[in-house]
Amino acid sequence: MGKQWGLTLFFLAFPAWGFDANGVALGATEAEVLRQYPAARCRPLEWKSDAAQRRCDDAKAELAGVQARITFYLKGDAVQAFDLRFDAQHLERVVAFLKGRYGKPASEAREMIESRRETRELYKLRWQQGSDRAVLTSQAKRRRVDLNVWRGDFDTEIYRIK
Repeated sequence: MGKQWGLTLFFLAFPAWGFDANGVALGATEAEVLRQYPAARCRPLEWKSDAAQRRCDDAKAELAGVQARITFYLKGDAVQAFDLRFDAQHLERVVAFLKGRYGKPASEAREMIESRRETRELYKLRWQQGSDRAVLTSQAKRRRVDLNVWRGDFDTEIYRIK
């Protein structure tokens, strides 16, 4: 086996060094997003935010053989976050894939959230690599599962209108 193949196998044997969606990682440029997801519609955010300036919406994605939709958020021509949404019937397959790709989650829990009207069951997995985070959330009896991946304080700043 050649040296190049040995390195390739070495890197495939370990989780990715960062969070990505089919090779588009946090920090990627808008051009890289469009190269991987040519159907994405990129435009300025409709509101002012310190977290992002642009978004690339409605890109069709495939994760673990599952069809999904993805939105990227960019600031200074660098991806700061992405949200991936897929059908809940594929949850187990995607979770297995993500554990192999991102490594063992920092936490994995089922939570019951009670309100006056109902009790909702949530399934959450959380990964963290430095200041980068990924959270998969699935709510029982809902069709859609969300994977949110972000850098820094994006999650608290994105909807804080300036």
